[in-house]
Amino acid sequence: MGGTRAYIGSFTTAGGLGITAATIDPESGALGVLGSTAALDNPSFLAPSPDGDFLYAVGESEDGRAAAFRATGTPDGVPALIGTPVPVGGASPTHLALADRRLVVANYGSGSVSTLLLRPDGSLGDSAVLRHSGSGPDPDRQEGPHAHQVVPDPSGRLLLSVDLGTDTVRVCAFAGDELVVRHEVSLRPGSGPRHLAFHPDGRHVYVLNELAATLTVCDWDPDSGTLTPRDELPVLAAGSTGDAYPSGIAVAPQGGFLWTAVRGKDVISVLALGEAGAAPRLVATVDCGGRWPRDLAVHPSGRFLYAANEHSGDVTWFTLDPATGVPARAGSVGVPAASCVVFC
Repeated sequence: MGGTRAYIGSFTTAGGLGITAATIDPESGALGVLGSTAALDNPSFLAPSPDGDFLYAVGESEDGRAAAFRATGTPDGVPALIGTPVPVGGASPTHLALADRRLVVANYGSGSVSTLLLRPDGSLGDSAVLRHSGSGPDPDRQEGPHAHQVVPDPSGRLLLSVDLGTDTVRVCAFAGDELVVRHEVSLRPGSGPRHLAFHPDGRHVYVLNELAATLTVCDWDPDSGTLTPRDELPVLAAGSTGDAYPSGIAVAPQGGFLWTAVRGKDVISVLALGEAGAAPRLVATVDCGGRWPRDLAVHPSGRFLYAANEHSGDVTWFTLDPATGVPARAGSVGVPAASCVVFC
């Protein structure tokens, strides 16, 4: 991914414009909006194809759908819908990823994971559904499974599914056309894992917990596909009180720092990872530049960080201090009900 183009998802039912395309200034990181498409309702999360030719989106609604877009060669730079959005077989999909020539979708509402075939023209084919089960101690948020994110491991052979409702991470693999669970890893009850990110060394995984406002540090064995939780630490300073709902997580491409977005507090937490990556240390929190930061994304160059601020309706960008990892606000652009930022 060259990182010359940004795509921003948003909630159309909250006034969002759908998918917004923007240029990225290579010197300042500034976004220049090209236009938007509302061809899919609530495209809350996006995933570009490795070559940047296609863009995929989930439609976060009760009758969950996914859609494919042509991202290159459009006259105005705005993605063009391919075919029609297709059902994913699950409710309220919140995340998606490309893995093994398939599109994999996390369905928060139904607590399942769907796989859709990718056709040669980039369009989406039939879906299959892997259903989760279980619950957690929080009766309001963990009455059942809530798959929130799906992430391929660095090899692309395995897929990690993060379930907020069951306090687990499932390590999955494809057996033919079917996605199956190989391991189910339990985290602390009530922690509510939401998203995770790999360290560039491919041997550490950081799980961001929404209900506990903590980060669980895990070892990852790439040969066996084994995830082992080691430590859990807060992403806010000691003594912090009030509502705090961590959302997005991003790791520096060089591996020195990790950032988390915390809704309610409306801050970005900065954690230093050190050379080994196994012992994150909270070093600072900074204002996210808006309200309710739903997603964080670090530019492939490692120089800029972007926060999609849902309730204030903007995307703020920051320059990153290479020595401390602390973001410095550099600008923002209005994007109503912004929910995620991806690059290609």
